[in-house]
Amino acid sequence: MQNLINQEQMRSADVFTIKEQEISSIELMETASAAFVKEFVREITDENTPIAVLCGKGNNGGDGLAIARILNDKGYNLVSVYLIDFSAQETEEYKVNLNRLKDQWFPLTTVKSVADLKNLKSGVIIDAVLGAGLNKKLSGLYLELAQFVNGLNLHVIAVDVPTGFPAEGKLDKDNVYIKAELVICFQRPKINFFFPESAAALNRFIVTPIGLSEEFIERFDSPYKLSDAGDISDLIKPRKPFTHKGTYGHALIVAGQRETMGAAILAARACLYSGAGLTTLSIPESGLTALNATLPEVMYKDRTALSQSGGGFENFSAIAVGPGLGTGAESLDILTSLLKLKLPLIIDADALNLLGEYEELFKQVPEGSVLTPHIKEFDHLFGVHDSWWDRLQTARAQAVQRKCVIVLKNQYTFIIDQYGGVKINPTGNPAMAQGGMGDVLTGIIASLSAQGYPADQAASAACYLHGLSGDKLAVSKIAVTASAVAGYIPEVLKELIK
Repeated sequence: MQNLINQEQMRSADVFTIKEQEISSIELMETASAAFVKEFVREITDENTPIAVLCGKGNNGGDGLAIARILNDKGYNLVSVYLIDFSAQETEEYKVNLNRLKDQWFPLTTVKSVADLKNLKSGVIIDAVLGAGLNKKLSGLYLELAQFVNGLNLHVIAVDVPTGFPAEGKLDKDNVYIKAELVICFQRPKINFFFPESAAALNRFIVTPIGLSEEFIERFDSPYKLSDAGDISDLIKPRKPFTHKGTYGHALIVAGQRETMGAAILAARACLYSGAGLTTLSIPESGLTALNATLPEVMYKDRTALSQSGGGFENFSAIAVGPGLGTGAESLDILTSLLKLKLPLIIDADALNLLGEYEELFKQVPEGSVLTPHIKEFDHLFGVHDSWWDRLQTARAQAVQRKCVIVLKNQYTFIIDQYGGVKINPTGNPAMAQGGMGDVLTGIIASLSAQGYPADQAASAACYLHGLSGDKLAVSKIAVTASAVAGYIPEVLKELIK
C-alpha cells in the first residue's frame, strides 16, 4: 500500500534523497527528466512529431529544459523550447539547464505574452510551466497562457502536474488549468488526481519513479493510502481442505420492492459469487419466482420475520440492507427493526436515504457498520458540499465520530475507516457507468463480511475486486453490465489468491 504524501513532504523526500545518496539537486532533476522521457517516448513514438516544451523559470521549467535536451539526444529533432518569461525569479536548477541548452545552440523562444506562441499550431506540447508548489489560482499572463494553450486543442503532456493545478486541497470549480491529456508525475500521484474535479486538468496520469527514498516516504504520517493488487492478495484467504459452507459465513441481504427486484437479485448474485457460504435474500414474496429462476442457490427469508423478536438473526454473520428497498413506511419499519438488533450492518441506497431523512434513526447505526453512499446520498446524509476535498474531510470526521466505515463511491472510491484513514481504490473504469453497480458492490462487501473480514478490509477488498472485474471485462467492451461484473468476481478472486 503506497503512502500518498503532500507537497511539503515530497520536498522533504527530495532533500533526504539528495543527502542520503550524496548527489546534487541538479543530478536528481536529471534523473527525473530522464524518467519522464522514458514514459514520453512510449506515448509519442514518432520521432518526427513537433514538440513544443513550455518552460517556466522554476524547477518545473528546469525539468522541461532537461527533457527537451534528452529528447533531442534521442532523435526527436523537432523539439522547440519556449521560455515563459512572466517572472523575474528563476531557480538555480533552471539556470543550469538553460545554460546546457544554450551550449548546444538549442533554438529558444522567449515568451513575454501569448502572442509569442503564434507558431504553435500542431504536434505535442509539454507543459513545464508551473509545478506542484503553486497554492493560488492562475491569474494575469499565466491565466491567458492556460486559456490560449487549451484553445489550441493539441496533445498536452504535463510534467508532474498540470500548470495551475494544486497537488492537494480544495479545488475551486472556477479555476483554470492547462488541460493535459496525460500527466507523467514523479514517484507518487498527487492526492487531488483522485477527485472528479481533476477532469478539468487531466484525462489520465502515469507515475514514474525517480529514485526518491521509498523507506523515507513510507515513514510520513499521512491519512491517505493507495491500494494495490499486492495489498488485496495479502487479504484474500485461500480455501483450505475440509472447509465447508459453514466456514464461509451466512449473509442476509434485505433488499428490493416489487418494482426494484433487480437490485436485490444483483446484490445477492454478487454475494454468492464472492464466496459467501450461504446467502439469504429477504424480498417481497412477489419476487420469489424471479429469485428461484435466477439464483436457486440463494435462500429466502420472509419480510414479516424481520420485525419479529427472535427472528433467527443470530444465524447470520453479516447483514446488508438497502438496494431497491424503497423509502416508504414499510421500508422504514424494516430498517428500524434491523437497527434495533445493534449488529453491524452494510447500509446502502434507499436505507441511506432513510437515514438522511430521520436523524434519530441515523444515530442508532451500530459501530462497525459500513455505509456506501454515492455523492448525492452522501450529501443527503451529511449536508451539501461544494468540493470533493471538503466531502472527504467530512467523511473522515464522521467515520471517526460514528465508529463506522464510509465507502464514498467515485471513479476512485475512498474507503474511510473508523480512525479517519483513507484508502483510495484505483480499479474501475467508465465502462462500468451503468445501473446496478452499487448493488453489486454491496453484495461483495456483505459476502466478505460474512466470511469474517473486518469491516474496513471487507470494504477495501470489495471495492478492488468490483473495479478489477470491471477492468477485465472492459478490455474488449465499451460498456459492462452489473450482472457481468458480479459473474466475473470468482475469476478475479482466483487471480489474486497467492
